Amino acid sequence: MSTADDSRYYNDHDDRVGGQTFRNRKGRGPFRAHMYSDQGPGAPGTRQRYRGGQKGSGQGPRARFDDEDGDVAMTDSNSQDGSSQHRFNPYGRPNRRGDDRFDRGRRGGGGGHRGRGNNRGGDGGGDGRNTWFKIFVPYGKKYDKDWLITALQNICSMPFTPVHYQVEGNRAQFYIDDSTTANALLKVSRKITDKEGYKVTVLMNPCPPPSFLQSELKPADLEHLKQCMAKRFDGSQQALDLNNIRIDPDLVSQNIDVTLNRKNSMHAVIKIIEENIPELVCLNISNNKLFRLDDLSGLVNKVPNLKTLNLSHNELKTERELDRIKGLKLVELWLERNPLCDHFKDQASYISTVRERFPRLLKLDGQDLPPPIVFDVEVTPAALPPCKASYFCSEEIKTPILAFLQQYYSVYDSGDRQPLLDAYHDGATFSLSMFITMQNPSRCSLGDYHKDTRNLKKLKDPTTRFRLLKHTRLNVVAFLNELPKTHHDTASLNVDVNTFTNTLLSFTVTGVFKEVEGKSRDSVRAFSRVFITVPAGGTSLCIVNDELFVRNATTEEIRRAFVAPAPTPSSSPVPTLSAPQQEMLSAFSLKSGMNLEWSQKCLLDNEWDFNRAGQVFTDLKAHGKIPDVAFIK
Repeated sequence: MSTADDSRYYNDHDDRVGGQTFRNRKGRGPFRAHMYSDQGPGAPGTRQRYRGGQKGSGQGPRARFDDEDGDVAMTDSNSQDGSSQHRFNPYGRPNRRGDDRFDRGRRGGGGGHRGRGNNRGGDGGGDGRNTWFKIFVPYGKKYDKDWLITALQNICSMPFTPVHYQVEGNRAQFYIDDSTTANALLKVSRKITDKEGYKVTVLMNPCPPPSFLQSELKPADLEHLKQCMAKRFDGSQQALDLNNIRIDPDLVSQNIDVTLNRKNSMHAVIKIIEENIPELVCLNISNNKLFRLDDLSGLVNKVPNLKTLNLSHNELKTERELDRIKGLKLVELWLERNPLCDHFKDQASYISTVRERFPRLLKLDGQDLPPPIVFDVEVTPAALPPCKASYFCSEEIKTPILAFLQQYYSVYDSGDRQPLLDAYHDGATFSLSMFITMQNPSRCSLGDYHKDTRNLKKLKDPTTRFRLLKHTRLNVVAFLNELPKTHHDTASLNVDVNTFTNTLLSFTVTGVFKEVEGKSRDSVRAFSRVFITVPAGGTSLCIVNDELFVRNATTEEIRRAFVAPAPTPSSSPVPTLSAPQQEMLSAFSLKSGMNLEWSQKCLLDNEWDFNRAGQVFTDLKAHGKIPDVAFIK
């Protein structure tokens, strides 16, 4: 590579003010002299920045590199009046911005220049324009990526994570979204020597947010993001930690850029929360460079139980941003290290302003607050009525429903579901849906159900929606035979009647079952099933619509499953009873109200001890562990 080529290449990148074209702009002086000033190279007040050449005639390369290592004042021209030094810093902490050189400019202190905001348009970066920096290394193509990044990280005064590293032509380039880090990288230029003895040059240009940040995440990227969020979710506390998620190793290794100050990333995160953990209580989105909260406003209706929100170490400039999320019923909020925290004259005004938006707040930035003054009438909590296991409109339909369920699930669990043809109408319809919890996002555990699940929130294609419906009783029962073999806990069944007329009966059945074959053997599932039936002569029912919803059982559901004794199958041989046993059985059935089958089961389990069987029956009934089918006579 010739000296002439080198000179042309470096001159091509000499103007580093911003914009996409770098050619034919010589003699403009160092980048930082333009970034923090609106005055031209020849204007008063810029003389001190021309350190390596004649004013008006540009600089030599050596002068440019020397100047880039120098320091540049970044405060407002009138900041010496001390006006900004008296703003209240809640709880007496150091300035929440961390680096005071940037604070006064970003808050819009009293000078003629307003820091970065004046040269970047709008409100100083609040709209996301020109808040990124493109770092490039001339002739970086010849370097191994890991060697180059490690060398820069070892010598740079600020830690950084390169975004979207790539080689373009002969140079290597990546993006940084922080001016302090970008300037720190610029200062390491020519301080690293490669194995051939050449100095590694680092150049920089401010730029708008890269286009790849504004495109929608691909399905594969969304799945990686979901797995990353699952790793950061604490189910015991219902807490999700998204602190500085953009540099999460799992995302960086897949070259996935999740930047929460961009609409597409925030919307993707909120959608995952809505679909998987709407019961979320605590959310930490600190250190994500949030300028505005417009895109976060969707949480208000989608996460109604959210109580704790951490917004610290972001770029929120005004308390008006909190209006976007004031519908949240927060009791704890973190705002420290945001520019808005430096705008209050005292602690009382800071607390008052925040509590205007969140009147139930008890903690702010980790500090306990005085009890809120509320004017709501104190209402003594009313005792809730006891929860009933099942709801039937009348005793008239209770018996046929329970008889139907006992017969249906005895066949369903028998191993051969073909006899269920008699339970379905000729034009019956069936659909299946499943749910994967955030604690167990893997589809493997419900793999047998996943391929046929019909979730209308996720399936938008009408053809696929229709295909997943099973029509006619032959297709319905054929599909049921393909599902895993099961054993239902009849004691767990709850029935709620939705609609009851002379021509139609609709009811919902919930409970648990376990699989009895395959790799998921003994796995406990929870289910909800809606049957829509019509009369079929006498007290019989005929299914016209069947909707089955399956999910993994919770820890509590697993603990309580299969505790009550299961009924003796009707096909089992009945042992011959002596005359005293027959008499005891009749008396026990009469006294307990259970049918003979369940009464005999109870007496057998207690070795025909009438008093002990009666005590066990009383205890089980008091805890709601005896199914309704035990009382069908």
